[in-house]
Amino acid sequence: MPLAYKTDILAALKEKGYNTTLLRKNKLLAEGVIQSLREKKPISWTNISKVCELLECQPGDILEFLH
Repeated sequence: MPLAYKTDILAALKEKGYNTTLLRKNKLLAEGVIQSLREKKPISWTNISKVCELLECQPGDILEFLH
């Protein structure tokens, strides 16, 4: 996979006050998305957009291209 996460997304969300229970309960991210983030698997652009909104960042802040 040429794209990888620069950081632990779930840890970054937790620092912002979004634990996994809150993410699921408020339907901010689905359980499958949360599991993909745990396993460092890719998620959709829609979900990347949502993560960036929650973290107040740009996609380049959380993703990197691996050569």
